[in-house]
Amino acid sequence: MKKLVIILLLALAGAAGWWFELPAKLGWQATDRKHFVLYGNVDIRQVSLGFRVNGRLAEVSADEGDMIKSGEVLARLDARPYDYAVRSAEANVAALRATRDKLKIGPRPTEIAQTRANYNASIAELENAELELTRAEQLRPRGTISQAAYDQARAAKAMAAARAEAAREALKLIEEGSRIEDIAAADAQLQAAEATLASARTSLEDTELRAPNDGIILSRVRETGAIVSPADIVFVLSLTEPVWVRTYVAEPDLGRIHPGMKVKVTSDTRPNDAYDGTIGFISPVAEFTPKSVETPELRTDLVYRLRIVIDKPGPDLRQGMPVTVRFPSMEAAGR
Repeated sequence: MKKLVIILLLALAGAAGWWFELPAKLGWQATDRKHFVLYGNVDIRQVSLGFRVNGRLAEVSADEGDMIKSGEVLARLDARPYDYAVRSAEANVAALRATRDKLKIGPRPTEIAQTRANYNASIAELENAELELTRAEQLRPRGTISQAAYDQARAAKAMAAARAEAAREALKLIEEGSRIEDIAAADAQLQAAEATLASARTSLEDTELRAPNDGIILSRVRETGAIVSPADIVFVLSLTEPVWVRTYVAEPDLGRIHPGMKVKVTSDTRPNDAYDGTIGFISPVAEFTPKSVETPELRTDLVYRLRIVIDKPGPDLRQGMPVTVRFPSMEAAGR
């Protein structure tokens, strides 16, 4: 029984020793359980820049190492084909807009007056034809005119009546104005043309490659004269902001931190000048200890990834740089 008790005590002592050595194995330094330090690496986002349209590079104005401001023009394509497309689309929009406006305004007063005059002329022609037919009907029984002349007078009267009816319908049509359906069709055609024009203008704007954010040019991939497509990379830009720190925390200390907690971050370059940082992300998924902090004893231990946002990063923080993250005490953090 005593041997069993001794074995249990030794096991407990070994477990306690492993627990208190865990922070050092993970890269933490702790003077007590209220303070701890993590080690991580700077994570700076990179952007591969290219054009959204095809074309020939006419100008490349940035080079590797250049400091770039957001919105700065880095390169230009030969814009002439896209300028011609915009002009053609503008002309098409103008023509369709004129057609639509004409339908909405309707016929001019002079056009209505002309149609009414044509109608009045057809009525007069019909009245004359009716007189000729009446005269022929009176003369035919006496044999004064031939049957052919009589038939001709009847046909002339019928033709005059048809022309008068057509003129009357034409006058009604022009007085009613354009059909609603015709105006709607003209509106739809105009909207389609305006969308084509907007697309052409966007393509013309896309012949200029602008920086999306402040940063530093890491790579200049294409040179002037090259033919590029939307799939081609022209520059690789390293963003100045945001700058993050990627580190890991073990499950036993997960309850000691929370999103929004303020921390201090220092680098080997400036160990006495700490940057203010904020915990912006705590992974909800556990993962095995990464290679950067892995030891033979900890290969099966689970940790949680943290992302710490540097509030005002300086130029000394570079991609992959190792940094030290110091957390406040439990009292200072209000936990």
